[in-house]
This record gives sequence, C-alpha cells and structure tokens, in this order.
Amino acid sequence: MLIGVPAETMAGETRVAVTPETVKKLAASGHTVRVQSGAGIAASVTDAAYQAAGAEIVNMNAAFAADMVLKVRTPTDAETALMKPGTVVIGMLNPFDAAGLQRLATAGLTAFALEAAPRTTRAQSMDVLSSQANIAGYKAVMIAADKYQRFFPMLMTAAGTVKAARVVILGVGVAGLQAIATAKRLGAVIEASDVRPSVKEQIESLGGKFIEVSYDTDEEKEAAVGVGGYARPMPASWLARQQVEVAKRVALADIVISTALIPGRAAPTLITEDMVKAMKPGSVIVDIAAGKGADGIGGNCPLSEADKTVVKHGVTIVGETNLPALVAADASALYARNVLDFLKLIVTKEGGLKIDLEDDIVAACRVAHDGQVTKK
Repeated sequence: MLIGVPAETMAGETRVAVTPETVKKLAASGHTVRVQSGAGIAASVTDAAYQAAGAEIVNMNAAFAADMVLKVRTPTDAETALMKPGTVVIGMLNPFDAAGLQRLATAGLTAFALEAAPRTTRAQSMDVLSSQANIAGYKAVMIAADKYQRFFPMLMTAAGTVKAARVVILGVGVAGLQAIATAKRLGAVIEASDVRPSVKEQIESLGGKFIEVSYDTDEEKEAAVGVGGYARPMPASWLARQQVEVAKRVALADIVISTALIPGRAAPTLITEDMVKAMKPGSVIVDIAAGKGADGIGGNCPLSEADKTVVKHGVTIVGETNLPALVAADASALYARNVLDFLKLIVTKEGGLKIDLEDDIVAACRVAHDGQVTKK
C-alpha cells in the first residue's frame, strides 16, 4: 500500500505521524511510505533518518496523493482537497467536530479518528488519548516548575530551610497521575481530587493524598463510577461539596494543575475566580483544559486563556492547549506506535485494506465512509 505522511500545518503542531522506527516496520511489511520533506524536523527527525529507514521523501502533494494518509491532526480544507476520493485518512480527527467530519465525508474519504477507540485492554496499545495525556501531565509539571519562583523540594541549607512546594492536582486520569508522579519526583507535597473514589489507591501509591468528598446519594455514587474509563458529570449537590474542599486546598497551594475533561462536553469549572484570589502571590496554575471551557477560551479555570500565560490576582495561569507538542520527539514516537498498532487491524498481511466492522475498535474509530459521517 502507498502510505503518505504530510507535515502538520496547524499552528504550534510539532508532532509527526511516523518515526523512522515505524517507517522501517511498514517498509518491511511491503508498504511504500512517502514522507513530506521536513515533516519530522520539529520532532528532531531529519529527512535523512526517514530515508535510511526506507521512506521516500516527497513534496506535500505527493504525500496527500497516497492511498492512505497518516496525520496527527484533522486535515484542513486545503489538505482535504489534495486527497482523492477513497483515500483512507487516519489521525486524531476529533470525533466531536461535526463540521470537520462532514468535510471529510463530503470529500469521499474513509476516515478513522483514533481518539474514539474504546478504553479496553485490547485497545491500550493504540490509545492515543492516553499516550498523549501522559506526556501532557509530565510537561504541565515541568512548566509549573519553570514558572514557580521557588524550589519544588524541601531544602535544608546553611542559609535556612526551604519548604517543599504544595501541589494540588485536579482530575486524576492519565494526565493527572503522571503529574502526581512527576511532581513527587521533584519533591513536592501533593494532594489530588477526582470525582471517582476508585482513584484514591492510585493517588496514594504515587505518594499523593486524596481529597475526599462524601457521596451522600445513590445518584452521586452511580455517577462517581464513571463510564468507559471516563469521568461522568456529577450532580450539583456533590460538586458544591467538592468545591468547598478543593477551595481549602487551593488557597494553601503553590501549584495547581487541572486536567478535568469530559469527552464531548465543556470542561467543568473547578477553580473559580474567588479561589484564584485566595491563592498566594506567585502561585501557578497550569490548566490543561484551557480552551475547552464553555466559552471556548477558559478551561477548568475561567481566567485561563487558550495558548497564553497570564497573571491574574498575582497568580500565573498557563493555558497551553497542546502540551504534547512541546515534547515533540517522544510524543511523536508514542503516537506513531499507536498508529502502527491500529494499522494492524485494517491492513492485511498481504498489504490490502480490510475494514472489519465486527471489530469494536475499527467500528468505533471509523467516522466517515462512502460520503457519510458514520460517527454520531
């Protein structure tokens, strides 16, 4: 099969959909891989490295003219126009972007959005949300350490003792757990909150303390279980109690990292303006949900601004919306392996395309085919 890998054109997107490691495996399986010149430069991969792995270096048009196109982000209008009807496009295509999916369908493309893969054991190796969230959690802590004007660990020096930084993590999915682990390695004192009581053991195993909020009704207990590996919206009664408990911790915190996202919904507000006002001057908030709030600008904190770092009420608020792109080499390596594992489900050993909709992963990821949007 002829596989094309174009350079990403979205502002700030530094990742690439294949690496020399995965190109070598695709070439060994008999595929022809065409990589657009310069596609891997921002991820520290040269054209020469791709060529050594067996890829052909081509221009943009040739990359999009392939039978299958591997992308990181959704193709733009201009990129979509370069693909012929029947092309298979695979990437993080945002299955909740109805207009974007319709554009792909109208172009006659067969599209697979890897974010839609179910959260099952079998799908773990191709779970792009987890692989990239893991990086986001790590980078959020590193950015916080850079912005925070004090040390993370406790230091005992001849000039006196420096207290360890207090870090509060809001939302303990993949990103939150990695943030806990990274902050702990740096020597911080960590507390974490999540709607799911089941994460308490994971938090404590990484050296953090769980901020407990009681579940007083059957409705609250049912919602707290989550579904499909994701958190569910919680009843207002529980959220009100959680906000009280979280506000106490945030007021004492030096660093707050918020990661709470619900697929297909606006990010919940976890850090109010009053909570920011109560924080100490010089404190730092890294809002991983920035840009996904109800207004499309804020995130878990309404004062966050997408892709900006601002200072509000003496607190530095980081609203970087694409943290994995700041660790492009490893983010691309993990993403490329996710893509390679997905290809094993739809490409036969002989190199032909076989879309088996009896396969739950394939069926979940297919978002457009034969002129129709197939994911509602």
